[in-house]
Amino acid sequence: MGLLSLLMVACFAAVAVAQGNPRGTSTLTLKGKTISVDYGRPSLKGRTTDELLGMLKPGGLWRLGADSSTTFKTDIDLAFGDVTIPAGEYSIWMQRQKDNSWKLLFDKEHGQWGEPAPDPSQCFASVPLKESKPAKSIEMVTLTLSKAGAGGTLLIQWGTLNAAASFKAK
Repeated sequence: MGLLSLLMVACFAAVAVAQGNPRGTSTLTLKGKTISVDYGRPSLKGRTTDELLGMLKPGGLWRLGADSSTTFKTDIDLAFGDVTIPAGEYSIWMQRQKDNSWKLLFDKEHGQWGEPAPDPSQCFASVPLKESKPAKSIEMVTLTLSKAGAGGTLLIQWGTLNAAASFKAK
């Protein structure tokens, strides 16, 4: 029994060490239900988002952070425009479009390592992201859930990337 306990501790330690970047979380409550996002937080370390994300060809995916995939969990159905995301747990990804805009993809698989990325055609849903210019460059990936009117917004920031998706509780 002692050996089994030691092996379990070693396995959990190995997983923690493998996650080379700090983790971040953001939560929001709508209609008494919780929405959360958990993600890896890489730093620019003197690089730019154009250097890092500019390598993605149209159709390419970014895991919205580092290490294990970004997990989006909602205890309530959400409407992103006319796209409904049922209560559940998903990995979320950003997909570069041909015009260099971005879409947010929801995959029913979650907790996987960032590579290989899922096949975009197999993802559950996608919603367009609205981009804007940030006031200043953001060193570490930051995902923020915040209230907005009767719903909320998921804001994705890194370097000069500032992209958002708005939603409402159903």
